[in-house]
Amino acid sequence: MRLVTGVLTSVLLLAGVGASHAVVRIVDDHGGRIGTYLDRYQGLRSSGETVVIDGLCASACTIVLNAVPHDKICVTSRATLGFHAAWNFGAKGRTITDREATLMLYSMYPMPVQRWIAARGGLTPHMIFLRGKVLQAMYKPCYIDAHYAGF
Repeated sequence: MRLVTGVLTSVLLLAGVGASHAVVRIVDDHGGRIGTYLDRYQGLRSSGETVVIDGLCASACTIVLNAVPHDKICVTSRATLGFHAAWNFGAKGRTITDREATLMLYSMYPMPVQRWIAARGGLTPHMIFLRGKVLQAMYKPCYIDAHYAGF
């Protein structure tokens, strides 16, 4: 079942880990409205939960990089972050880049992510993807038991 925002994010307990060590797993999150994600991640910052990025985290989903302490984020080999400029609907339903929201979004990212984005021309209407060894050099690796991989 697809959630309203198209997010397939799960909260699960890893085997042998107590409830205070809950894990939020991001698997297939294409993003949505920035405000929705700011609200969603507000409580996550102080919860102490670890965020496992184990698939696509794109667009507004990437706000998690600011909302959660760096040491509480880990990435699997399947992790992919997708970045683009913020936009709104303009006349006749056409999308227009929202410069102010784009600058706000960019400023929320950690410096290594900002440098990576800047080296690729900044946030534009076209999606750019951060993955693989470059992403794994920025965030600690995480490993999920095989029986959780398809969750």
